[in-house]
Amino acid sequence: MIWTATGLFLAAGLFEWRAHRSNGSLDTARYTSIAGFTVFGLFWLNVFPYFAFEHQSYVEGFLSLIALPMCLYAAKQLYDGRDTLFILSRAIGVMGLIYLPFETIPAMTIAGVYIPEPRQVLIEFVAQLTAVGISALGYSPEFTESIEGYQAGFLWVIDDGTPDGYRYRISVVLACTGIGSMAIFSGLIAAVRAPIGRKLRALAVSIPIIFALNILRTIFIITVSGRQLMHWYPDVVLFLFGDSNPYRVSFFVSDRILSQVGAVIALMGIAYLVVRQLPELLVVAEDILYLLTGEEHDLQSALDLPREPVGIDPAIAQSKAD
Repeated sequence: MIWTATGLFLAAGLFEWRAHRSNGSLDTARYTSIAGFTVFGLFWLNVFPYFAFEHQSYVEGFLSLIALPMCLYAAKQLYDGRDTLFILSRAIGVMGLIYLPFETIPAMTIAGVYIPEPRQVLIEFVAQLTAVGISALGYSPEFTESIEGYQAGFLWVIDDGTPDGYRYRISVVLACTGIGSMAIFSGLIAAVRAPIGRKLRALAVSIPIIFALNILRTIFIITVSGRQLMHWYPDVVLFLFGDSNPYRVSFFVSDRILSQVGAVIALMGIAYLVVRQLPELLVVAEDILYLLTGEEHDLQSALDLPREPVGIDPAIAQSKAD
């Protein structure tokens, strides 16, 4: 389903480009993008039970639940002529093209050469950097196999009064690598029409910061969880997350609460740095705010960021003309 949505968004971008080149109708691009938003929304509704109940994340569960009505509303706005949403649809297509290989491509052997899964390479690289950071803090959990079978697990021995202690393992998974956030910013930057130099500066501002902050986040979560440093209000936390293992309290507090809220704040800050380099992205932010509030917002004035006159998107020009 997600590959279908990605394909529809990319196809819509191609149809839009062809229409602008030939001064033709945008109808094919419009209906293709509308189909993309619809399938995209249905995908998020489908994964809501995983995020809410299996992954035990209130933030991700809530976002996946509201994604369907938001996507349907975006499709309606695009149908009604809000052509700036073509930029957002292009961005989602590029995001999927970057992220999905790490989620879906399996390991394979070609001409006798073993090629590991892209996700394995990325996860193990992040896990190695995380291990270096934990070691620098003076801790030495056993670096072991993760729940997925990669070398990306950290085994801690917690003193619970028994001779061998309680063995607590926490693993680096794909969500720990930051690839989702990096795909989002890469997709948005690729989708707007602007000089390549400013696009590269925007990537240089966002991608390294996201990656570095994510490594610090994994070090924080794994250390706090393994050392049980945030065993706060265990009964309340376990009730909220529907769990019964008291050794997971520090994980829930550090990851599901503090890190996820902190990630939202950090991404907002990074977004501000990016639009300083690429003001064309303001129109995407304004479209998202319109979908959320039903009201128009002028971020150009609010943030004192003048739009660049070069590289204006045809969708923006058409919307202004209308």
